[in-house]
Amino acid sequence: MADHEVVEAKSSWIWGWFSWSGSSSTMLRSAEKKILSCLKTAYRGWFVDIGPVVGPADKIWTISLNEESPKVPIVLLHGLGAGVALWCLNLDALASQRPVYAIDLLGFGRSSRPVFSNEAQKAEEQLVRSVEEWRREMQLENFVLLGHSMGGFLAASYAMQYPERVKHLILADPWGFPEKPPDSVAKTTNVPFWVKAIAFAVRPLNPLWAVRVAGPFGQWLIEKTRPDIVKKFTPLLKDDTPIISQYIHQCNVQTPSGESAFHAMMQGFGWAKNPIVKRMDKLNDDIPITLLYGSRSWVDNSAGETIKQYRSSSYVNVQVITGAGHHVYADKSETFNKYVLEACALSDSIPHLTSSNLRSSVKPINDQEIDVIVNSPNEALEDRGSEEKNLNTSGSSTESKI
Repeated sequence: MADHEVVEAKSSWIWGWFSWSGSSSTMLRSAEKKILSCLKTAYRGWFVDIGPVVGPADKIWTISLNEESPKVPIVLLHGLGAGVALWCLNLDALASQRPVYAIDLLGFGRSSRPVFSNEAQKAEEQLVRSVEEWRREMQLENFVLLGHSMGGFLAASYAMQYPERVKHLILADPWGFPEKPPDSVAKTTNVPFWVKAIAFAVRPLNPLWAVRVAGPFGQWLIEKTRPDIVKKFTPLLKDDTPIISQYIHQCNVQTPSGESAFHAMMQGFGWAKNPIVKRMDKLNDDIPITLLYGSRSWVDNSAGETIKQYRSSSYVNVQVITGAGHHVYADKSETFNKYVLEACALSDSIPHLTSSNLRSSVKPINDQEIDVIVNSPNEALEDRGSEEKNLNTSGSSTESKI
């Protein structure tokens, strides 16, 4: 009996340091709710039961906006360590034009955290299948699929396997597209030995291990090491930007399930073991692609031009947004939203986009319209598109900022 008590005490102490709170899921929900309360558009959130995809009963946390719109919806896939709330600078603008669905990928945010395969291809297949099972439960025929970073990698993989479901593929600073350059090892010759030793030692660990090791100082660590991320959300959250670091911390202080899947898929963090450019032949030529890169991002955007050359007859629009970093959706949110809305509008007006449509005569959304969309989304819902004038754009009684 005594031995049992000693073991329990030790286990409790370790867990108390690394996870520091048994109610982290509750704190995550609270942080998300506070961020999304700043939206001007009504939304609803719920868990979508996708069944035994990886675990025995997986669930995908989902939020939706403007579901009443008859237009083709847009589905948002976040990047590593993120969640639905980090789209807060984009949701109002996108929902002014069409239905919007944002999900916490399986293994991330508030979704289930099952044990993924440690094999790259298998882990990728599991994540992609979870998105497809979510689609089936949601009964969405097709949609515009937008993915950021790791979400872009999974969006492209999904489009390869389920081309009939993707109306337009929008990739925001996507991770895992180019092949790892052969000289990447040579560039480390001037790195001190002790740095190489530490890098080698932590290589088997998940990318965000330090946040968990920091225990109760995890949020402080995020604020001190990445203050730039917090500042991106100032236009919406004003003086309450620390809630962003709290949200990111709570997203990543729990079991690193999806993060482990990413670790299985990655090769030196910056590259994927199975890069997308090596299998572009598996992507249907009819799927239009819009790539949005940040000019200051660490992601290699040369893959965009490679894809454009490889798919010479297909619609491939590559845009580099000046002044934006890897988090292009937040760094230059209005410009980002504008490009996304234009891509969606183009797919609405031209059923089968080709390379000849890159200089389409379709009227682009101007800056004044973007200002209306961002600052008065309900007004934009009434003004743009006569087919939606009779809809109740204020949201149904079941929708709420939960």
